[in-house]
Amino acid sequence: MFFTQVRNIHGIILLDKPTGISSNKALQITKKIFEIKKAGHTGSLDPLATGILPICLGEATKFAEYLIKSDKKYRVIAKLGEETSTADSYGKIINSYKIQFNSKEYKLALDNFRGVISQTPPIYSAIKYKGIPLYKYARKGISVPIGSRFINVYKIKSLYIKENIIELDILCSSGTYIRSIINDLGKLLKCGAHVIFLRRIKISSFSSSLSITLDQLNFLKKKYFKNNFKIFLNKIKNFFIPILSLFPHFPKVYVSKQNLLFLKNGRSIKLINKLNPCLVCIINKNKKFIGIGKLNKKNYLFPHKLINFYK
Repeated sequence: MFFTQVRNIHGIILLDKPTGISSNKALQITKKIFEIKKAGHTGSLDPLATGILPICLGEATKFAEYLIKSDKKYRVIAKLGEETSTADSYGKIINSYKIQFNSKEYKLALDNFRGVISQTPPIYSAIKYKGIPLYKYARKGISVPIGSRFINVYKIKSLYIKENIIELDILCSSGTYIRSIINDLGKLLKCGAHVIFLRRIKISSFSSSLSITLDQLNFLKKKYFKNNFKIFLNKIKNFFIPILSLFPHFPKVYVSKQNLLFLKNGRSIKLINKLNPCLVCIINKNKKFIGIGKLNKKNYLFPHKLINFYK
């Protein structure tokens, strides 16, 4: 986390999104709390869902895509015997069924959702068709084609099953819709199913146990923000992650003040140490993260995405 003025904060705060609001609403509330104009979240959570929603502030927004593409882990509770229009409890019940599967059939059904699978996103989603989110078509009863996509479910573990309630842990790739997994599982079991609880408990290597709620942020703002901004930032520093932590596997390249000036002006620099062509983290003489660079076959480093508040 870095700051130069009250409205000029740069970092990624780990927000614990509450249920009942969209990710965009949570983002707008966070922007208001920090009184900042430039911010973005890293991957939507359903209004029903809670859990970790990293919010990029200031220059950190340039690197949001690296978290969006990260793997996620979810805890989900689903109700069997009912299929809803949205595949969660916010929708209308469209079909009801008897639950007749046994434990062996349940385990075999779960096996269908392990590994690389093709998934069709729910119609009530933020995916766009001709520039318009699918949920807007759904609300108007308009049918549009929804393309399937390949996702990877690294782990799906049954934690609880009793009568018409199941609980699962799911570790999956970016772009996975948990509502679709539950809906498709209900179809395989021939009993229907929908999500009644969903929590994102991990994104990349960051856990929801490290996140802060909107209520906590509002409380700390009212107590410290206007009177002592530095104390406010100190109180929430443990809920921020450094931008550099998004790139644990990127090589680090340390550059001089002069070479940094070249990069900031869009020029390339020749590295002495030979590296394979790749993306690298650029670090200045003060060991501060400056941004991402591209290294070519001739060992020339080009600027890719740089932050602009360090000299």
